[in-house]
Amino acid sequence: MTANPDSGMFAKDPLQPIGGNIMAHASCTRLRLKKARGENRVMKVVDSPILPEAEAMYSITEQGIQDEQN
Repeated sequence: MTANPDSGMFAKDPLQPIGGNIMAHASCTRLRLKKARGENRVMKVVDSPILPEAEAMYSITEQGIQDEQN
C-alpha cells in the first residue's frame, strides 16, 4: 500500500499539496501560492468546482494584502 499512488515518473505535476492525497480530496478549492519578484506574490486557482483556473498577483505590506507593487 502506498500513500502516493501517483508517485511514478510520469506524474503530470511534480508539486504535491501539503497533506498529500487525504487533504487534496478533503478540500474543494486548491490554491497555489508562490513568491514572485520583489515583494510580489502569485496566487493560482489550481482546482475548484466553481472558479476557473486563474492567477492573481498581490503583495503583503504593512497595510495588509494589496494589489501587486511595481
